[in-house]
Amino acid sequence: MFLLALFMQQKLVWQIGGEAGYGIMGAGMIMSKVALRQGYWSYDYPEYPSLIRGGHNVYQVVIGNEKVEAQSRGVDVLVALNEETVEQHLEKVNKGGVVLAEEGVKLQKKAGVEFITVPFSQIAVEVGKNPVMKNTVALGASCYLLGLDLKVLKGILKEIYGRKGELIVKENHLVAEAGFKYIPKNFLQIKNHSISASKGYKKGKRIVVSGNEAVALGAIKAGCKFFPAYPMTPASSVMHFMAAQERNYDIVMKHTEDEICAINMAVGGNYAGVRSMTGTSGGGFALMTEALGMAALSETPVVIVESQRAGPSTGMPTWTGQGDLRFVAHASQDDFLRVVLAPGDMEECFYHTFQAFNLADKYQIPVLILIDKLLSESRQAIERFQEKGLKIERGYLWREQKPSTSLRTSRKGKFLRYQLTKDGVSPRAFPGEKGAMHVATSYEHDETGYSSEDIRMRNAMMEKRMKKLPALKKELPKAKLFGSKDAEITVVSWGSCKGPILEALKMLPDGKVNFLQISTMIPFLAEDVAGYLKKAKKIVVVEANQSGQLHGLIREHCLIKADKEILQYDGRPFYAEDLVKAFSG
Repeated sequence: MFLLALFMQQKLVWQIGGEAGYGIMGAGMIMSKVALRQGYWSYDYPEYPSLIRGGHNVYQVVIGNEKVEAQSRGVDVLVALNEETVEQHLEKVNKGGVVLAEEGVKLQKKAGVEFITVPFSQIAVEVGKNPVMKNTVALGASCYLLGLDLKVLKGILKEIYGRKGELIVKENHLVAEAGFKYIPKNFLQIKNHSISASKGYKKGKRIVVSGNEAVALGAIKAGCKFFPAYPMTPASSVMHFMAAQERNYDIVMKHTEDEICAINMAVGGNYAGVRSMTGTSGGGFALMTEALGMAALSETPVVIVESQRAGPSTGMPTWTGQGDLRFVAHASQDDFLRVVLAPGDMEECFYHTFQAFNLADKYQIPVLILIDKLLSESRQAIERFQEKGLKIERGYLWREQKPSTSLRTSRKGKFLRYQLTKDGVSPRAFPGEKGAMHVATSYEHDETGYSSEDIRMRNAMMEKRMKKLPALKKELPKAKLFGSKDAEITVVSWGSCKGPILEALKMLPDGKVNFLQISTMIPFLAEDVAGYLKKAKKIVVVEANQSGQLHGLIREHCLIKADKEILQYDGRPFYAEDLVKAFSG
């Protein structure tokens, strides 16, 4: 039996495809939740075209008995709601796999693959009175094949559709059950096989979350109360999540008229003392660069999440890439201090975002969270975030100083908002605080904030802002090494490449390859990174852009050149299977 062979594996890859509008994305997310509730790990990966309506959608769920870090090149169970799914994805189905297809779809033969046809549309119409419900029929049939509990599926359907009324819930339950029962009734030779839950599983201890949701949760935990933004794929769901949580956490989510307004509002919110963040993709961030410089000069903290997609210009809005690293590193004119953090998974999206707010406040600088479409919209089963020990740090606030402090006034009785201090951090005051009136503009200024073009003051202010760097560096995430210290090959990468590389390490012999993950992109922690690379036998840089932007930073700051680059810029993510071949070649 092919199913018995599948369940003897460490993981199983389920993928559903069909026309947009038939709940492909919803079905994928539901399957992931069903797997989670039964004790499995999972990783989801959606693909869809950049169309307002229509097109081919596909959603992959990798289910495993141990933590799954990335999407898979091969598929074990392909659910085809239309013929296009078979045409595009049959080649990915592994030997011993199965295609669960809509009845009437023209099937192509493939050796070692079993084909099962189910009248998804007919069942949806006859039982649920709505052809759109064929995705739920497919979920029911899939649950039987995978040995997943129908009761769990029904429970999740009730959670999702409960707000639409009992009738909708009942109809979805009926069509799911019809799909579940259709397989054993019509294919007597097919028997389901239950899989034991992963070791150490405790109900309620895991969640399924996307990168964008993790960023939003990190912001909420950090006390973000204002999120002005203009929607832009693939960052839009951060905005959607914050909007959904407005009343739960006293947040204001403002849908602005454009990205220029969004960042100016975010800077204004922080100036007023309210922790604020905005989010966008590369094209939107291009409009934010002038205000980014204003935040830096006025020393107003701001957090920005920039989710990359394939560019330049409009590019490929729904496909991934890592081509914005140099852009965000140098955006806006002249030199100023900024931080660019690049989380590599959902946990890091949460913790790095939380840390970003503290860094922005403590050092009064812009902090950018640099992710991409793959990380933004993929979903992963992870352990619940550990909130204990997360402390909000607002930095050097004037209102917390003693009344006798010399930081309150200048010789002329004016508040020194930009006082020249040893560490470069000046006392920060919010509008309305008595005795703290000051000027904050986009012009170079003196200690009180008034515009100044004096040579000595200009030099003093530039140097003051950069004096924050030594203390800042001590707080930034250091590089992490995965695998044997004495490996033959050291792979260096960043961002969403982390998952596929970790999956590749599982497939390779111990000691063959290790992985150095860099999360702090700017300021580049040269001594930290060089400490690892000087010990490496062979260095391979992996990143999703054409020019090797991380490699360029390594060469610039560490004076070390990699032995090999593995670059990809077709909008698709790296796959572990391909990386294994590349590392072995």
